[in-house]
Amino acid sequence: MSFDPSTLKFDANGLIPAIAQDANSGEVLMMAWMNAEAVKRTLETMKVTYWSRSRQEFWVKGATSGHTQTLVDFRIDCDRDCILMEVVQVGAACHTGRRTCFFTEIMDGAEAILPEEARPSA
Repeated sequence: MSFDPSTLKFDANGLIPAIAQDANSGEVLMMAWMNAEAVKRTLETMKVTYWSRSRQEFWVKGATSGHTQTLVDFRIDCDRDCILMEVVQVGAACHTGRRTCFFTEIMDGAEAILPEEARPSA
């Protein structure tokens, strides 16, 4: 069966959340937005491409930083309104320079920044 990106449920701005997960460790790295064209470009090139809401342009992860994401697996949730991508991450996934964007923990009503783990070599 051929995949048609128009079958996805995009929001009113034509966007869908896309979660990047490390293909080896299962670690959740980041969430960003895609539109239909970003989905198409990602599947065609295997280089993860997002839509920047602030800049209103496409960005291929790592094109300027070198912190690339190569697509390994592309999945759609049961409601077709969220994407999960397993990727090979080279370098940091987060714009802060951390491996993952999910480093702030809320525990017992308090917020804490988790210590950065040793980065796996990639």
